[in-house]
Amino acid sequence: MKRICSIYRSPRKSEMYLYVDKREALARVPEALLATFGPPQHAFDLVLTPERQLAREDVSKVLANLEKQGFHLQMPPPEDEYIEHLPDELLRRNDPV
Repeated sequence: MKRICSIYRSPRKSEMYLYVDKREALARVPEALLATFGPPQHAFDLVLTPERQLAREDVSKVLANLEKQGFHLQMPPPEDEYIEHLPDELLRRNDPV
């Protein structure tokens, strides 16, 4: 299965993206999601195939969501600062007093 996909970025949340079929554009995206997402800003178009690798998403999941619901929402990664400090916090909890 090959799809030409349009990717939109959220103006409200850094690194949040919305994938849609280019032919359908935003027609199948629920109004409630668009209200939360903010006015979509077109980032780029991309040809998706099962063989293609994406940096932060599983392409088979993206393609399945496009087929089933008409869109795929890519959430931002976890906060780096929290992830960087988590191991230190865990180590301190295990230190003998």
